[in-house]
Amino acid sequence: MSRLVTIDCEYVMPQLAAAYLREEQGEVAFIEANTTLTVPKLLAALDREGLAREAVKYVIVTHVHLDHAGGASALMAACPNATLLAHPRAARHLIDPTKLVASAKQVYGDELFEKLYGVISPIDAARVRSMEDGTQVTLGGAPLHFLHTRGHANHHFVVHDPQQDVVFTGDTFGLVYPALQRGARFAYPSTSPTDFDGEAAIASVHKVMSLAPRAVGLTHFGLFEDVATIGEQLIRWLEFSSGLVAEGKKSGDELGTLEQRYKWQLEQEVELAASRAHLSLSAADRHLIRFDLELNAQGLAIAATKSPLPAGAGRGSG
Repeated sequence: MSRLVTIDCEYVMPQLAAAYLREEQGEVAFIEANTTLTVPKLLAALDREGLAREAVKYVIVTHVHLDHAGGASALMAACPNATLLAHPRAARHLIDPTKLVASAKQVYGDELFEKLYGVISPIDAARVRSMEDGTQVTLGGAPLHFLHTRGHANHHFVVHDPQQDVVFTGDTFGLVYPALQRGARFAYPSTSPTDFDGEAAIASVHKVMSLAPRAVGLTHFGLFEDVATIGEQLIRWLEFSSGLVAEGKKSGDELGTLEQRYKWQLEQEVELAASRAHLSLSAADRHLIRFDLELNAQGLAIAATKSPLPAGAGRGSG
């Protein structure tokens, strides 16, 4: 049997972050682990599909930001036969999450960190496999291909699943929230701290588009088949964002000044993008978007000033 199930992790709110259950001939992979607090939802999806925890062969995280990988240790503990597949730069932070947790707590504080992410434990190195660019594994005989995609984070990959004709894109292929899809497609990128690279991000979008999949599986949020339309919107956004970074570098302005200016400029660009999509933004829509715009502005300001934040301070983790 071959199946693909989208799981709403209900991270912060419904339809904000997804994980995917992929089954082929009795073998299972989870793509994304969200947070420790979400793991019961992932295990409940196994139960609904009539699949045993022992059937889970792989837990796959596209990168180590905590809304993607925070639940990896708890999920691995619940699935005794699973191997964790991660980018080489991410694997070490999953084996020893000390720095990741410390930097995220530095941003959030202990109380909010616990509320959002719970406990993140080390994972036995023997159960972690680093996936180099272009490598593959098989799931029930079906191949899964791993392609490194920089731009959002230096430790990011996407997963190409030819059997389902889907690419699981993490944050490489932007944010497409179902609540905002009321007219034409409405997509925008995540340029959050700390590794934004406009040129690399555009190349990564092109890489996904070149695979010409039936659909993309976005962590934020869901399966979408109009791949070219989303890709074109993202490239336009990324070119705009890269222009802001270039302007900021020339200005010599400090981090805080740039961050505030970028936030205002991104807000104006969102209004223009919404108009192009025939989308009238409500107060609830703007509330949904605001968090991303603040992080995106911070990421662009850091790129312009080369002012690093702690390692765990990416999207969903700071």
